[in-house]
Amino acid sequence: MIIAVDGPAASGKGTIARALAQHYGLPHLDTGLLYRAVASTVLREDLDPSREADAVSACGFEDYLLDDPWLRTDEVGKVASVVSAHPLVRAALLNRQKKFARQPGGAVLDGRDIGTVIAPDADVKLFVKATPMIRAQRRHLELRKNGVLTSLDKVLADIRSRDERDSKRTEAPMLQAPDAALLDTSFLSIDAAVQRAIAIVESKTRTADTPA
Repeated sequence: MIIAVDGPAASGKGTIARALAQHYGLPHLDTGLLYRAVASTVLREDLDPSREADAVSACGFEDYLLDDPWLRTDEVGKVASVVSAHPLVRAALLNRQKKFARQPGGAVLDGRDIGTVIAPDADVKLFVKATPMIRAQRRHLELRKNGVLTSLDKVLADIRSRDERDSKRTEAPMLQAPDAALLDTSFLSIDAAVQRAIAIVESKTRTADTPA
């Protein structure tokens, strides 16, 4: 079973995807980490993330880099949003993601274009969203817990800027697949959001198993 979980930053899609993977005993891939790995390589090598050639040259990273805690910082996240807009970067990482999705037994993947590009034939597709302010508040709290002092207004501006780039890029923009179930986590607790996601998966798989 392949489960595709898409949505904007800080919507809760990563938490939901990890919970679904654990619940169904499936491997999980946060595809955003691939772009963060490219971004971290760009930063370490002092390259220009806005130059497609520079970003593409950073795509040959080893898998162990995905475990680097630095990848999850806001600094790397902002650059990841820039490099992910390059068509050649997305093409370079495409097969890596498709191979993960199509491993025996299936997988859970979360990102921006899983249900539309990486696994359009996924058994279950979720599009997780929340209001920009709710997402900014979540990210702001997370940053404060990690000792990063910044204003909520700045975090909100960053969230909106990232949404703009992700939804309007020409290559694989962030879109809700027509057959994806919408899950709004704005006013849901983590447990409630996860239970709602499991209910959606169960409903979709029961429908698929019902004889015509």
